[in-house]
Amino acid sequence: MRRPQSQTREEQVVKILSFLVASLIAITGSARADTDKVTVAMPAIAFIFATEYEALDGGFYKKEGLDVKEVEIQGIGAANAVISGSVEFSFSSGPTLTRAAARGQKVIAIASTYDRSGFWIVLNKKVAADRHFDPNAPLADRAKILKGLRFAVGAIQAIPHAYLKLIAKIGGLNPESDLEVTAISPTDTIAAMQRNAIDGFSGGPPIVEEAVSHGLGVIVADGNNGAVDPPWLKHVAGNIVLARAQYCVDHKPICVKMGRALAAANVFMHEHPKEAMAILGKRLNVTDPAVLAEAYKDTLEATPSPPTTDAAMLAAADQMNIEAGFMKASDKVASYDKLFDNEFVK
Repeated sequence: MRRPQSQTREEQVVKILSFLVASLIAITGSARADTDKVTVAMPAIAFIFATEYEALDGGFYKKEGLDVKEVEIQGIGAANAVISGSVEFSFSSGPTLTRAAARGQKVIAIASTYDRSGFWIVLNKKVAADRHFDPNAPLADRAKILKGLRFAVGAIQAIPHAYLKLIAKIGGLNPESDLEVTAISPTDTIAAMQRNAIDGFSGGPPIVEEAVSHGLGVIVADGNNGAVDPPWLKHVAGNIVLARAQYCVDHKPICVKMGRALAAANVFMHEHPKEAMAILGKRLNVTDPAVLAEAYKDTLEATPSPPTTDAAMLAAADQMNIEAGFMKASDKVASYDKLFDNEFVK
């Protein structure tokens, strides 16, 4: 009886390679099985959503095992997509969250990535000069200049609109009849002001810094920096990550991954500003180094780490709703404690 021939060296190599390939396929398949796919709705393109851009473009979602798809749904439509179940998460404002809760929608904030209003009121420099605007006057006097002018907001009934209306109200104006408001994408706002289609806007970085640095606009009210106009907006839920409350019960591991990625992205922004700024500049196509640096500084000032939520910042968000006429004080929820869960970002 003949003994089997020994394997040749080439046969041994093929066998080893086959084993390695099979192992790699098994490992890859396992990794893919552990990756959760989710969709995030974005209401606009702006620096106020810096945490999202850092989490996605900086690889923090991927590190947590999340495959995140972004979809742009303007304004409060992003939150409505969450409420309807069309998407899992949205980046939305605190006023949007509290308004939804007042209407009986079971939604929560799993993170607060921006704790100021994030908006400024900027006026065309020529209009300001013609009206003898004094930037050092009290807010109530500065706000009077808005009367009879045309202003752009990123979305109607959203936080930039709320900020414009409450500033107008502080100036003793009727926000409904004393100024004209139109919705214009933040990316198109500067061009609209340059061609005199609008007299000013309620907006945030980088269009605020671009308008000021290029000598196009002057600031009427600053809802982000320093003393803040008005001061009670010093701590407000300018941007939260919204989810259906039941979703984070049924899919808690996904909400945990989401929260960890967002928290890590905010740490990255504070500890690695140069690299984080480069990500934002690329994402928002900001090529002017001075504008990018100023926009990043303003954004970082309002980016909390960890990105936790509290009842006080939601109460301030609700006050924005009331001052803007988006809801009545009597419609507020009795307590904000069930509208947020910090478990996911700690």
